[in-house]
Amino acid sequence: MKKFLLISFLFISTGLFAQNKSNFGFEFDFAQFGYDSASNYVEFYYSFNQGDLTINKTDTSNFVQADLKISIIDTVSGKILVDKDWKVVNEIKDTSSANKGLIGVLGFVITHGVYRLNVTGGDAVNTEHKKSITDYLNVAPLWKNKVAISDLQFATRIIPDSPNKKSIFYKNTYEVIPSIINVFGEGQPVLFYYMELYNLQSLPKSDIKLESVVYNSKGKIVSTKIKTIDNKINSRVEVGTVVINKYPTDSYTLTEALLDSAANIGISSSKRFYVYNPSVAQSDTNYNNNTSSLASEFNVMSEDEIDNIFNESKYIATNNEIKQYKSLETLEGKRKFLYEFWKARDTKPETSMNEAYEDYMNRVQKCNERFSNMGREGWKSDRGRVFLLYGEPSEIERFPNQQNTKPYEVWHYNDIQGGVIFIFADLTGFSQYTLIHSTMRGELRDDNWMQRITSY
Repeated sequence: MKKFLLISFLFISTGLFAQNKSNFGFEFDFAQFGYDSASNYVEFYYSFNQGDLTINKTDTSNFVQADLKISIIDTVSGKILVDKDWKVVNEIKDTSSANKGLIGVLGFVITHGVYRLNVTGGDAVNTEHKKSITDYLNVAPLWKNKVAISDLQFATRIIPDSPNKKSIFYKNTYEVIPSIINVFGEGQPVLFYYMELYNLQSLPKSDIKLESVVYNSKGKIVSTKIKTIDNKINSRVEVGTVVINKYPTDSYTLTEALLDSAANIGISSSKRFYVYNPSVAQSDTNYNNNTSSLASEFNVMSEDEIDNIFNESKYIATNNEIKQYKSLETLEGKRKFLYEFWKARDTKPETSMNEAYEDYMNRVQKCNERFSNMGREGWKSDRGRVFLLYGEPSEIERFPNQQNTKPYEVWHYNDIQGGVIFIFADLTGFSQYTLIHSTMRGELRDDNWMQRITSY
């Protein structure tokens, strides 16, 4: 990977959908790649629809100018890693280029941690025309002792052995033109993807399989491809394509799984995309396998990954289920148990997707993004447990800087038991919020909680 900050842009056609003029045409995406044992190299991709930008006319040329602002904030320390503005300028040479998209990339080396991203793109002339995006970035270094896969980067085009080494999209002999909106279909019938594999020599010298699987929104397998790779070198680049001209309109997930059956190792990297194909009829004949996506997902996981998922699920497990899981001695037994565990909690068994599992795992991810602190994963915290059990609060009141009290938060759930609250306080001063009171039946209750946080 390139190891420096870069910024520039390219203009390409964005003809899949007409832009809705009520929404400013700005999109943003990112992907992580290995850098060193403490950091990842994170590429940020952005696109502006030139048709939404004001054309500046001069005697010699016409051009558009956009404003781009990115801030990256450590969610634990509050430290601002990046807070910068950039100008994106492009000349309009003819009317045909006015509605094309400006595609650009930024690269940063970011150390281990959880970060909040605030990104705004707007018209430099009409400052009311802008769009802001907030997201979270969890950086776990890929260059460690274990085999790892980078994020999947979707692209509209990949040029192997590209002679254009000065391109901002050039890396590892490829020119990778990023897809930011990740929408494919009649105007873009092929999805290209790029990824990097690390620490391959940590695997035994046996046949290593790289499995590419596409699932639809119901969890049905659309396509499967398997190839054998070797570990003669420690890291390598893999690129591929998904031809989606026969896919019906739907959302899909591409999963790349690296499997070594001899070592019982399986890791994966996934990313969602959307297909708009109005001329393709929806039918089960579009799919070649009805295997449950949940079963398939567990079948490629290592024992550490299976154990981690069950530990994250303990809040909703019975004591008997916890004892049963602890008694299991084989990876296959654990995989089967976890599949049956979540199958029993499937709220919509008539669909192939297990919505309860998907919702819970999404909550785990949000917990880790929001509540991780001093190396402790967010789902293990008191706030994480409450969030996993009861979901997003109806309202959160935060009191970080009150006089004579330690920082605390009040979470309101208006739809549970006629309305309940949870109160968390930072008793230690290290942003480790502890549950000190709740009106929820079965939870900790201390009507004198205010005395615990009052400073004299």
